[in-house]
Amino acid sequence: MAVQRRSDGLLVRLARANRTAVFLGALILVLAGLFLPGIIGAAVLGALAVVLVLVARQTWPVTPPRIRTVRLVVLAALVAVALAKALW
Repeated sequence: MAVQRRSDGLLVRLARANRTAVFLGALILVLAGLFLPGIIGAAVLGALAVVLVLVARQTWPVTPPRIRTVRLVVLAALVAVALAKALW
């Protein structure tokens, strides 16, 4: 129950946030994860992937099927890059 309330609060804050700022923040995190060395970059990308999974989980019922597919592909690519950085 507490996790549900916290994630609802996160979704409310995210819905109120400036979309450009959210996009730029995510872009900065992805670029930082790509350019930071090894396990540190992998941790940044992994943390971003976890946040995206939480948001996708909450919005799944109202997301159109085409967008679901795109989200899953992007999430899989992010996880693959994070694992590659962690292993190399």
